[in-house]
Amino acid sequence: MLQLQVPQYVVRGNDIPLDCNFNLDGETLYSVKWYKDGNEFYRYLPNEKPPVQTFNHPGVTVIIHDSTEKRVVLRSVNLMSSGRYRCEVSAEAPSFQTVSDHSDMLVIALPEKGPTITINGDLPGKYRYQVGDVVRYNCSSAMSKPSAILSWFINGEPADTEFLRGPHITDVSGEGLETVMLGLEFRLRSKHFKKGDLKIKCLATIATIYLKSNELSIEGERPLKMPVMESRETRAQGHTHAEHILGKEKKKKERVSPWLYEGR
Repeated sequence: MLQLQVPQYVVRGNDIPLDCNFNLDGETLYSVKWYKDGNEFYRYLPNEKPPVQTFNHPGVTVIIHDSTEKRVVLRSVNLMSSGRYRCEVSAEAPSFQTVSDHSDMLVIALPEKGPTITINGDLPGKYRYQVGDVVRYNCSSAMSKPSAILSWFINGEPADTEFLRGPHITDVSGEGLETVMLGLEFRLRSKHFKKGDLKIKCLATIATIYLKSNELSIEGERPLKMPVMESRETRAQGHTHAEHILGKEKKKKERVSPWLYEGR
């Protein structure tokens, strides 16, 4: 009976233990052998002195003093360490029973920083937008292997696929490291500002071991207050009323003046 424990995803530069737990049901152990992509790189023979032997293989360096019959520790894994690992356990005579199992491991080179949001290659400043404006942003993830998977979110909801441009993946190093860019383009609607400012987020993930995001808050243009027309009408009515009163007073004066002349 054999139980193999090989991590599916590991980060470049880390020391990685590989476990091969077995039960021989009372039989005597003859050997434990480890293979990567079909090539033997570790052998444990309990009756030999020393019991451990290692064999050179690209991407595989064993930390001997930490390795036993049930565990192999790899030193500072690199991209060439990715592959299929198999453990093979054999019993002594008379049965010479042999059991084995395998599992795949992928070494990941993580980006040195989280995703970056840009407008035409420049970092976004503080912009205000109006309903009807077209928003265009790019999200880029730095060099990694494999390239990150990018996703856009608008106010916390995944962006419609029709708004996406890309992704565009570029190989930028001899090691096979890649950058990736995903564009976002859509027209602003009033629904985007229902809860205040519009929030857009870019999320970068690699397998189950890397998750980083970048978020922007977009301020909508506040409509200008229109002049209150009633105040103008009120003022106009006020002037008309005043002129009407003055007109009456003037007529009164005109009616009084003849009597004054007669008195003379």
